[in-house]
Amino acid sequence: MKSKNLTQFILGAMVLGIIAGYFVNSLGADSGFSVTYVNYITMLTDVFLRLIKMIIAPLVFSTLAVGIARMGDASTIGRVGLKTFSWFISMSVVSLLLGLVMVNLLHPGAGLDLPLPEITASSNLNKSSLNLADFVKHIFPTSILDAMSKNEILQIVVFSVFFGVAAASLGPRAEEFLRNLDMLSHIMLKITTAVMKFAPVAVFAAVSAAIAGNGLGILMTYGKFMLSFYAAILMLWVVIILISSIILKKRVFHLVSMLRQPILLAFTTASSEAAYPKTLEQVERFGCSNKIASFVLPVGYSFNLDGSMMYCTFAAVFIAQVYGIEMSVTQQLLMLLVLMITSKGIAGVPRASLVVIAATLSQFNLPEAGILLILGVDHFLDMARSATNVLGNALATAVVSQWEGELKS
Repeated sequence: MKSKNLTQFILGAMVLGIIAGYFVNSLGADSGFSVTYVNYITMLTDVFLRLIKMIIAPLVFSTLAVGIARMGDASTIGRVGLKTFSWFISMSVVSLLLGLVMVNLLHPGAGLDLPLPEITASSNLNKSSLNLADFVKHIFPTSILDAMSKNEILQIVVFSVFFGVAAASLGPRAEEFLRNLDMLSHIMLKITTAVMKFAPVAVFAAVSAAIAGNGLGILMTYGKFMLSFYAAILMLWVVIILISSIILKKRVFHLVSMLRQPILLAFTTASSEAAYPKTLEQVERFGCSNKIASFVLPVGYSFNLDGSMMYCTFAAVFIAQVYGIEMSVTQQLLMLLVLMITSKGIAGVPRASLVVIAATLSQFNLPEAGILLILGVDHFLDMARSATNVLGNALATAVVSQWEGELKS
């Protein structure tokens, strides 16, 4: 299946999913059929995501270990790492700040006639998973096999860096093994091509399940909030692309065009992980060095979630607006700084964005019950967040490659 055809199939599957979901919700809500439908149809999406996840661990390890080993000495690795994290931190500030600006300009929570949950209600989110001690321990794997079995990307990255540096120190003696490891990455990408043929079916299942379970009515109820957030995300895209164009010049638009398939896949499945193999393939086709791409991209999946970070500030202030709670500029900037730190520890945390928001609300005396207001539409918002995370990480990879002089024209 050609790339262009697959994109068309995914778009068609999304439209059919909306139509099917609407009819299932309309005709089967009273009989309970819609619940049964959602339970069974989501199996198709789960199968697809599992197939993608089975590829990610060996793909990240093989590409990153080989890339590090061929990068050279430790000073080169340190230089690339410093440039990578400098970009990540800069984009984090941009994302969080733009979220604050847009939510204050658009006021999506002002005058919104929503039934407010009890102020003492609990969201049942595990906020204890967000603390510095646990995050630091979480970074380092007790076993690489355990990390791979759980798809802990951050832990796989840490092991791969150690492995790559050690392999580089052995020089020519490790070359044969590295060639075999490089072949493993090509095999994984070949498997990705086969798995991607199932993508339209998974997209249909994901979209139809979301509509069948919630109905189009919930989109109308939260229309102002959702439109405001999508407008903010669109503005973030413009800003990130413009900043990247300072380094990449006009080529940035070609890269964005090449990313349409992984971005669409992340959007329709609400999973940036689903798009990882295809994103890696596309940035390398664009001209990014394999050793840079295999380092920046997986690290970005843990530390450079632009869409998720914007959502944190946007949703927190939205909840304050709904409850009629005024937050001063100083409080909002302080919230930005808190989120700047806590958002870096969300790798491996289930429903990470919501957990970060819940933890932040309690720190600023905002009712945690406000999370319940957005739970119903979180899937539709996650679609935009996931697509934005893919775009941000791909652009970061190209920018660092350009800085290192490793971007082919």
